Amino acid sequence: MDRHEIAGHEVVKGTVKPTGNGAHVLVPRRWLDADVKVVRTSDPTSEDVPEDDTDE
Repeated sequence: MDRHEIAGHEVVKGTVKPTGNGAHVLVPRRWLDADVKVVRTSDPTSEDVPEDDTDE
């Protein structure tokens, strides 16, 4: 696992849930219009997810 240092204000721990053709993580409503970064801290466990499915 790589180590990354990110400066921020709050941390929310959650689980990624499927939605449509992608996935989402819920954050507090007060975060609306804020810039956020999502860091994956474990390997995906679902065998249904294609490995090259990125929106970069």
